[in-house]
Amino acid sequence: MRFETIKGIKNEDFRRLTGIKRVAFNRMVEILSEEEMVKKKAGGKPNKLSIEDRILMTLEYLREYRTYFHISKGYGVSESACFRNIRWVEDTLVKHPDFALPGRKVLAKSDVEYELILIDATETPIQRPKKNKNNTIQERKKDTR
Repeated sequence: MRFETIKGIKNEDFRRLTGIKRVAFNRMVEILSEEEMVKKKAGGKPNKLSIEDRILMTLEYLREYRTYFHISKGYGVSESACFRNIRWVEDTLVKHPDFALPGRKVLAKSDVEYELILIDATETPIQRPKKNKNNTIQERKKDTR
């Protein structure tokens, strides 16, 4: 979905579609626009997608668990360009103080108690018997009439 197709929808529908309020989206656009100007001062090829489209691409990736391949086909870019754009948006927003998460020390000082439950969901390979001539029993063909 491109930004041009959804920019006129109501705020409630915008939030249902993207998962964030339009105010937060506009703040993201401001932050990324400033960072884009700093990044482009050094030169380089202009990006094919607008900043709004890159944010929507990132929100689709984070919210819908879509693969880079599917997202890239929707926006008309390569899979690697999709990956680079999403990583740039994520890294830039996480570094900014408005979207940065508090550190461990801040969480440790707070009065809120957290209860953690850890689940080990790692995949482990199943040991299967190896095939060789000694382990298999071959049946002799009998006369079939």
